[in-house]
Amino acid sequence: MRPNGRTSLYGRLTMTSALTHLGAQGEANMVDVGDKEETTRTAIAEGFVSMQPETLKTILAGNAKKGDVLGTARIAGIMAAKKTHELIPLCHPLLLTKVSVDIEPDHALPGLKVTALARVTGKTGVEMEALTAASVACLTIYDMAKAVDRAMVISGIKLVEKTGGKSGDYKAGA
Repeated sequence: MRPNGRTSLYGRLTMTSALTHLGAQGEANMVDVGDKEETTRTAIAEGFVSMQPETLKTILAGNAKKGDVLGTARIAGIMAAKKTHELIPLCHPLLLTKVSVDIEPDHALPGLKVTALARVTGKTGVEMEALTAASVACLTIYDMAKAVDRAMVISGIKLVEKTGGKSGDYKAGA
């Protein structure tokens, strides 16, 4: 039982069996990946920024007061993926072989869909790097367009897919 009286995460999983970063007493530890096999690992994450139709038009036309929103958000996402280990405790520093951030208009929202891909050949996965890239790209879009639309909403940050590694492949909704 945890100090706050909760017995498990999500009600049924014990912390030690479900969370690899926790020791027997619930203390946080960095996972030892020294004996793991190096494999190519890829992760894709996405997020959305909903906004007023006029805000989307302004961004797509390149007329935002702060400059190139889409280009800046792409670069911010890539930079963030490379710094994930500095932002999230217990993440291993990785020699990423690829990071890409794609941003597409979604007129049905209206808003922007951000898709981030991270890849590494290594001993641990890149899910957190992809999620960090998508999150920071969305935050950058918000920052650069907030002068015209403070009601923008960031949502749907999630892991879409991951391949490689001991735990196998994952695809959201499959």
